[in-house]
This record gives sequence, C-alpha cells and structure tokens, in this order.
Amino acid sequence: MKSTPSANINRVSRKRKGGNIRPRERKLPSKKENWRSIVLGVLLVVLTVAAYWPALRGGFIWDDDFHLTENPCIVGPMGFRAIWTTGSAVYYPLVLTSFWIQHALWGLNPLFFHLVNVFMHALSAVLLWRVLLQLKVPAAFFGAAIWALHPVQVESVAWITELKNTQSCAFYLLAILFFLKWRDVVPDPEKRSKNLDYALAIFFAVLAILSKTSTVMLPAVLALCWWWRDRGWRWRNAIWLLPFLIVSVAASTWTVWEQEIHSGAQGAEWAQSGFERVAIAGKAVWFYLGKLLWPRPLIFIYPRWKVDGATAVSLLPAAVVVVFWVIFWLGRNKAWSRSVFFAFTYFLISLFPVMGFFNVYFFRFSFVGDHFQYLASMGIIALVAASLSSLPKLTQMPSMVLLLTFLVLTWRQTTIYRNQETLWRDTLAKNPAAWMAHDNLGVVLASQGRLPEAIQNYEQALQLNPDYAEAYNDLGVALASQGRLPEAIEKYEQAIRIKPDYAKAYYNLGNALTRQGKLAEAIQNYERAIQLEPDYADAYYNLGNALASNGKLAEAIRNYGRAIQLKPDYAEAYSNLGVVLSSQGKLTDAIRNYERAIQLKPNYVDALNNLAYTLATSQNALLRNGVRAIALSERANQLTGRGNPVFLGTLAAAYAEARRYPEAVETISRAIEQAGVQGNFALVSDFESQLRLYKAHAAGDAQ
Repeated sequence: MKSTPSANINRVSRKRKGGNIRPRERKLPSKKENWRSIVLGVLLVVLTVAAYWPALRGGFIWDDDFHLTENPCIVGPMGFRAIWTTGSAVYYPLVLTSFWIQHALWGLNPLFFHLVNVFMHALSAVLLWRVLLQLKVPAAFFGAAIWALHPVQVESVAWITELKNTQSCAFYLLAILFFLKWRDVVPDPEKRSKNLDYALAIFFAVLAILSKTSTVMLPAVLALCWWWRDRGWRWRNAIWLLPFLIVSVAASTWTVWEQEIHSGAQGAEWAQSGFERVAIAGKAVWFYLGKLLWPRPLIFIYPRWKVDGATAVSLLPAAVVVVFWVIFWLGRNKAWSRSVFFAFTYFLISLFPVMGFFNVYFFRFSFVGDHFQYLASMGIIALVAASLSSLPKLTQMPSMVLLLTFLVLTWRQTTIYRNQETLWRDTLAKNPAAWMAHDNLGVVLASQGRLPEAIQNYEQALQLNPDYAEAYNDLGVALASQGRLPEAIEKYEQAIRIKPDYAKAYYNLGNALTRQGKLAEAIQNYERAIQLEPDYADAYYNLGNALASNGKLAEAIRNYGRAIQLKPDYAEAYSNLGVVLSSQGKLTDAIRNYERAIQLKPNYVDALNNLAYTLATSQNALLRNGVRAIALSERANQLTGRGNPVFLGTLAAAYAEARRYPEAVETISRAIEQAGVQGNFALVSDFESQLRLYKAHAAGDAQ
C-alpha cells in the first residue's frame, strides 16, 4: 500500500482542528552566526569602497548640473517645496531631496556626493546578499560581491547623477527583503494584513519608485520571487501584489508622459515603428548579457544602432530571446533549468522599461547604457555565482581570481570619471562617432579658453549630426568669444531653425545682437527665451541690461528683480540694479544693492567701484563716506592691477572727498595716462577737468 506523503497528513490534521494554521516560527540566528554576518557585511562594504576609491577624487560631470549644481530646487530659490510640488524634480523627487539635504550639509563639494553614492552601492550589495539568502540562492555572498565589483556598475556609482540608481536600488531590495520575510513567516492569509513586514515592503517600494521609476517592475519581480519560493503560483496571491501594482502603474504613466512632454523625447529620433522597437529590444537583451560576461569595452555613450525592423535578420535577436525563454519555461521543473528560467525572466522583467518600447530621452544618443542594467544584472550574476559555487573545491580558485579581476577593472574604469574631459576623451577614443561627446568636449575646452580646439570639436559634432541644434548654439558661443559676431549669429539662427523652442539659442542670439548695438532685436530674443523658459534668470538679467541701455529703466528694474528672485545670489543683478537706481537718484536703494552684491561676491570689482563712486561723489552729505570709498576703491584697483582708468578715477574722487588732494592729483594723472593709452579721449577730457578741481582743492564737498 502506497504511503501518504507527510505533507498531506499535515494538511488533513490541520483541517480537523478548524483550519487554523500556526505561523511558522522564525529561527533565531546564533551569536556566532550574527558575528559571521556582521564580518561578511563589513567585508562587502570594504571591497566595494576599495574598488570605487578613485571615484572619491572625481568631480561633477554630464547632467550633474541639471540635477544638482545648477538645479534651482537645490542651489536656487525654488527650494525643497518645489521638489515635491512642481515639475522641476522631473520624476526623481526623493533623489533631489537627497541632493537638497547633502547640499545643505556640505555645499557643492563633490567628494561627499561621491561618498554617498559609493555608500548606497555598498548598502545595496549587502541587501542583495540578504535577499539572495532569503531566496535560498547558493553562494549568496559571492553573487552579491560580484555584482558590487562588476565593472559594468561603474557608470552608476562613479556618476553622481546616478544616485537615482544606487538609492532606488537600496529601497527596491528592502521592499523585496521585507516582502519575502512576510511571505515566509506568515503563511496564514488571515494574519498577513496585520504583519509589519508587508507594510514595510509597500513603504520601501514607494520610496524606490520616488527615487527612480525604473523600479516600477517591482510587482512582477515580487510575483516571480513568490513563484520561486513556492515552486509554483496561486492566482489568489495576486491580491497581495495589488497595492504595489497601483503605485507602479501610476508612476509608469507619469514617467511616459514626462519623458515625451517635459524631457522632449519625441520627434524623428524616437519615431521607430513597432517592429523596429522589437528589434531594438531583442538586440539590447544580448548586448547587456554580453557586457556582463565580457565587460570590454565599456563606453559612456555606445554607438546608436541603425535598425531596420522590416527585415527578418533584425528581428532574429528578439526571436531567439523568446525561444530561449520558452525552452527555460518548459524545463522549469528541473533544478538547473528552473534556476536559469528565474534568472533570465528577472533579467527581462527588469530591462523592460529601457528595452526601447517606450521613449527615453537618452535614446537620442544610444539605445543602450551601462546604467540601464544596474538592477537587471543581479539575476544573471547571481546565477553565475551559484553555478561557480557548485564546482569542486579545487576549482573554486578561479572564482576568487574573477572577483579580484573585477575589483581591478572597476578601479581602472572609475578613473575615467575623474572629470568631464577624461570622460569625453575616453568616449571618443572608443566611439569616434559620438557627436554628443564631441560637443560636450568642446564645451569643456571652451571653458578652459581653448577656443580653436573647442570649435574643431563642435564642427566635428555637426559633421556627424547636421541637425544637432545644441552644437550650433555652442559653436556660436565660441565664435562670439572670438569676436566673430556675424558668424555667431548665423549659428544661433541655424540652431533655432532646427529647434524653434530652444531658449538658450534665443538668449545667446540676444547677447550677440546687444554687442552689435541692436537693442530692439536683442530685447525681442530675450523675451522669447523667457517665454520658452520662464525661470531663465540670466535672460531676465540681460533683458534688464538691454532695457536699461535703451532708457527703459522701470522695465529694467522689474527684470533685475525677477532675476534676483530666481537666483538670490545673483551679484551682477544686484550691482546693475544699483546702477539703474542711482541714475534715478535713489542712492540709498542703490547703495543697499551694491552692498548686497559685494556681500555675495567680495571681489566683484564693478560693485566695489560703483559703491565707492557713490560714497565719494553723492550730493547727499549724509551718504558720503570718503574713508570707506578709499578702502573700496583701493581694493578694486588692486584686483585689476591698477590699470583701469575708470577705477583710478573713482579712487581719485575718493581721495578728494577725504581731502587727500595730493594723492587725488597723482591718481587722476595716472588715470589720464591710462585713458590716453587706451584711446579713450572723452574720458581723458573728463579727467582733466577733475584734475584742475583737485589741484585747486575745489572738489570734495559736492562733486
């Protein structure tokens, strides 16, 4: 007679007792096990920090300005509230909150931002280890260590902007960990809703999605983990995944809208057909698998594929993915095939948001990026680690060699992210057709004053992509810096033709027209830039300058005020506002604005000179202060090498106000000499008149 399995006997006996199922008791770890876990956790952190040590010497690179260093929510007036109440946070509000807190603690010191990112990656590695243990995956520690040290992760860890990845990953893994603890400890459906682990799983899932919406695949991942632990699936389990699904659907809808409308991921560069998107997805899967198995070369911007979805060849990679998945599914009841199915399915689920089915702005440059597989790589790496652990003890030495090799490769790869120039030069060495890299390298070179090299890179970018509006704009800026204004204007206009809503091109065109004295046209372009980008502080500032030069002082004051409102540390706007107020006879207000400009920028020579001149020459005796005017003016002259005739003239007036006439005469004489050398004969005439007054001791009471 066939014996009844013990599981069936237990099931019957429980039913007879009224159907009550006692919760599984959590086995408490021993003291020795606790210490072992602590030591292994610390070791994992140490290995991670060691591999990414060069990142701590790195600076800010591409996109860090948009998310951090020039983000008005972080460094500007919009502040913390705007992160959660406006679209300025894009769709990473919790990451921007982290940046906001960090900026409040240590300003814009990149060292500490890198430290946080490395720490979050190390924390994610520790959490991955605990999740793999909860899933009873062999070699859990080894799998987490390989994931942490794999060179493909460098892009996510050494790039400050990708705190999006490391922070969201930590919350994502916490959500999985608490969900698995809830599932393992409380099998009784009646008691599940009262368990804290489930609530914590939902809580961390929300935090993960608020950090980066690529974690929206979490409900599918949780279902897969449940299937793995139960060795099967019960549809009644789906009810427990519903809260996770609701959050994910809402976040997904918002992200798709944001990428297309706010980030501008629409147009010809994203106009792939359905078949082409399938072809891209299939190729992406094998690309990412290849980089995990052989991480060379790793490139910040990979070549963008040209895909023809109409051919069978282009669809073949996707077809092979499907075939392999079906094979693994059919063999799921066999131990090894089940493991492969689990890892491969997790890999596909996690990659789904960035396979090409949805418009992502980054796809303008490349359809793939190392940071896109930060989460997805966990499944394949854990499978490889588990497979290596099954080898005989004698052959496990290659596993240790692999770990050390990854540590060295990651260290070397991290050095590429030292600064913008090293990053873009490495990108171009590996992908010479990366037009975006040429343009960004040009910007770096231009900031260093290496304009001919910058122009060469802009032109190379345009040869590779003739419709690259940003390169036309940047080329225009470089040409304008060389005084080639007609050519610069032509480039700005070309950028606008390609991209009619390009606020920065309108702004730069306004600057060039201002330098040509075409104030009316300049004003129109500044106003257009502001219309397109209402928070454009520099556009308000330069519009104020143009209006002031055009005699429209009230409008100029209004625009300076708006610039200061958007950028409270805008010293130049305070100083120029002071100039306009002074011309209106509002000297008290002018002095207050000069003082604020100097407070913000102590070596701002224009503000120092303007305040000194006002204190030296005011008709109001209560405002005059010759001693302070001398101190301010001497500082301005010292900072400019004592060769600016205007600043020398101000110092002479300050000396006269303090009744130090011999020094006033000597200083105004030097000012006359300098103005003559510069060919500014109108200034020479003014200074000669002042010289006669100073010699007669007739200036000082009211100049």
